[in-house]
Amino acid sequence: MSQGILIWAEHLRGQVSEITFEMLGIGRQLADALKVPLVAAVAGEGVTSLANQLGMADKVLLVENPALTLAPAATQASVLHALFQQEQASLVLVGGTNVSLGVGTVLAIRTKLPYINFCKAARAEGDSIIATSQLFGGKILADTRLPNHRGILSVYPGAFPAEAGRRAGTPELIPAAVEIAPSPVKFEQFIEPETGDVDITQQEVLVAVGRGIQSQDNIPLAEELAAALGGAVCASRPVIDQGWLPLSRQVGKSGMTVKPRLYLALGISGAPEHWEGMQGSRLIVAVNTDPKAPIFDGAHFGTTVDALDLLPVLTEKIKARKG
Repeated sequence: MSQGILIWAEHLRGQVSEITFEMLGIGRQLADALKVPLVAAVAGEGVTSLANQLGMADKVLLVENPALTLAPAATQASVLHALFQQEQASLVLVGGTNVSLGVGTVLAIRTKLPYINFCKAARAEGDSIIATSQLFGGKILADTRLPNHRGILSVYPGAFPAEAGRRAGTPELIPAAVEIAPSPVKFEQFIEPETGDVDITQQEVLVAVGRGIQSQDNIPLAEELAAALGGAVCASRPVIDQGWLPLSRQVGKSGMTVKPRLYLALGISGAPEHWEGMQGSRLIVAVNTDPKAPIFDGAHFGTTVDALDLLPVLTEKIKARKG
C-alpha cells in the first residue's frame, strides 16, 4: 500500500514553476483519497525562500546546493532517488518539462517502478492508481493501472489546474543532506529567447489565425479584432512557416502553450499539435468553413461561416458594444 506521494518541485530563475502547482493540486487530491502524506522536494540554490509557496504539501524537503540548480537529469534523479528511499514513498510526480526531462526515466530504472509519460489525469481506485496518458499528440488516451499505488508519473504541462495547487502558508520544512556525485555535465548559462513584441502566454484574449486567413494581407483584420477585444493575435504553425507572423506568436506543440480566458480560432483545423498548446483555454470559439474540422470536437462554441466574412462584422459589433 501507499506510503506517501513525493513531488519533485520545479523552479526556474527564483520562481516556482507552474507545473509544480499543477503537481501539488493533483498530488493533494490523490494523497487525501489514499490518506497518505504529500511531500514536496525542492533542490538548488536559495530554495528555502520558495517553501512558503508550497503550502499544499504536508512537508517540504530542502536540498540547498548550488550544484543542483538546473542540474542534469542523472544528478536530479540521484537526489530524488535518495529522498524517495528516505520517505519510503510509493508514488512520485515529476514535471514533463525541459527542466525535468529524463529525470523520471532514470528514476524508474533505479527504483524498478513503472513510468508513465504525458500523464494528464490520475485517480485512486481501490488498491491502484489509474493514470491516463496521451499518445501521438493526443490522438490516443491510454489508461494504466499502478497496483499498490506504486509508480512514477511525468505530468503533462497544462493538464491540471495550477490554482488547485496554490495554498498560502509554510509547511513543515526539513533540510535534507544528500550526497551528490560529480557529473561530466554542468549548467553554464541560461539564455532566454526573445518573446518578441507580445508575450502571448500572458494574454487574456487571443485571436488565433490559421490557413483560413488565406494571405498575409488579411492579418490586419485579425489584429483589429484583437485590439477591440483587448487581446493579441497568435497563429498556428502554417501561418508562422509562411512568415506572416513571428515565431513568438506560434501556438502548439512546437510553439507556445497558452491558457487565455478567450481563444478565438479563425480558420484553424485543430490538429493535435495545435490543440496541445491551447487546450487549457477557458473558452474556445472556433470559426471554420469545414463542419468536420477537428477543432469543433473541443470548442465550446463554433460556426462554419467564412472567417474573412465574420471578422469585419464582429469587430464592428465589438466596437459598437464597447461604446
